[in-house]
Amino acid sequence: MTQKEKREFLIKKLLAEEPRYKNLNIPSDEAEQKRLLRSLMNVRPPRPVGEDFLTVQDEYLKNEIAARGITEIKDLTPLEKGIYLWQGDITTLRCGAIVNAANSGMTGCYVPCHGCIDNAIHTYAGVRLRLECARIMKNQGHEEPTGQAKLTPAYNLPCEYIIHTVGPIIYGGVTEKDRELLASCYRSCLELARRNKIKSVAFCCISTGEFRFPNEPAAETAINTARQFKGDTEVIFNVFKDVDYKIYRSLLGRR
Repeated sequence: MTQKEKREFLIKKLLAEEPRYKNLNIPSDEAEQKRLLRSLMNVRPPRPVGEDFLTVQDEYLKNEIAARGITEIKDLTPLEKGIYLWQGDITTLRCGAIVNAANSGMTGCYVPCHGCIDNAIHTYAGVRLRLECARIMKNQGHEEPTGQAKLTPAYNLPCEYIIHTVGPIIYGGVTEKDRELLASCYRSCLELARRNKIKSVAFCCISTGEFRFPNEPAAETAINTARQFKGDTEVIFNVFKDVDYKIYRSLLGRR
């Protein structure tokens, strides 16, 4: 099957799951098809799916990620011992684990094609990730507390694992409690990596997007915590925006 055939197969399978979509036509335009597929994956509840779907989905997503280009941690240059800065799409990074800035429900972003990292990670990992997160949360029996972390497989992403953590949401000014909760996110992720012998962890800018933590103090907290707690684990600070790259670049390498 070509990528187009795989995409249309997946769309048809997802449409067939919901009677309300029975009259929805599949667009012919490639970009619109990709948007529809992502939207259907984003809104799909955590429920089992057939092996035929998973086989095609996994091939499709791995091809899509490969086409965007995979970055290897071995090709990066550290700015400090064991600490790297990399600007790019975290879903294309091959390393031990990437960190997902999750919400307290921990099963991903359900807003179609939303721009948050939670949405991107769940999209390109595939539908099994939401199912696994739902299983973890069902066993836990309550929402994920801010500052803690959970580990899952990465499924179709080039990294080995995903570490999901819930950062603090800022209402008004940043308090000392907010800073401590954010630091706890980084500590929890690094401790989880250490316990599972994960050699490298790529952190996104936790809480700086929808959760409104100001970029510079968030970066200061991230770097200070990583310096104190990383141990033998290599740390990659992954940024997407130029403003975050400038902030991290100015703070790293000063030791």
